[in-house]
Amino acid sequence: MLPGSFPPMDSSRYQDAVRLVAAIILTNMAGIIGSLFTAPNIPGWYAGLVKPPLNPPSWVFAPVWTTLFVLMGVSLFLLWREGTDRPPVRAALLVFGLQLVLNLLWSVLFFGLQSPLLGLIEIFALWFAIVATILLAYRVSRPAAYLLVPYLVWVSFATYLTWAIWTLNP
Repeated sequence: MLPGSFPPMDSSRYQDAVRLVAAIILTNMAGIIGSLFTAPNIPGWYAGLVKPPLNPPSWVFAPVWTTLFVLMGVSLFLLWREGTDRPPVRAALLVFGLQLVLNLLWSVLFFGLQSPLLGLIEIFALWFAIVATILLAYRVSRPAAYLLVPYLVWVSFATYLTWAIWTLNP
């Protein structure tokens, strides 16, 4: 081997690396698409809403969500790596996809349609979908399930914020 050259990567490690990057990109795409509905409405509509006392400053949301989307991507990778031919893996991946779509939908409803009520109704569905994803993931890969716990905690907090904003802004 020449100095400075890398050892050859076996195909399974290469596939894992590609899957990991793809999973992280996929989950972050949900966040990026959601931000297209969120960002334009923060300075105007959202800034004008009455917020609850525990509402964090706006700058907190981007790093928190970025971190959560990366954790979700790693979780997705760990599930995917288990092989899509197994029914428990397919079930976990299907519900994972559902919660990812619901995550994006919340931004469309709450920010895009400027509807805290629709956001509140939808975030309950998202919360249950995350719980279902964690339970199904646990049967396939415990680390994949554990990586989703911070996401569930944050969405629980976001549920409180959504409810509070809905009640404070009739």
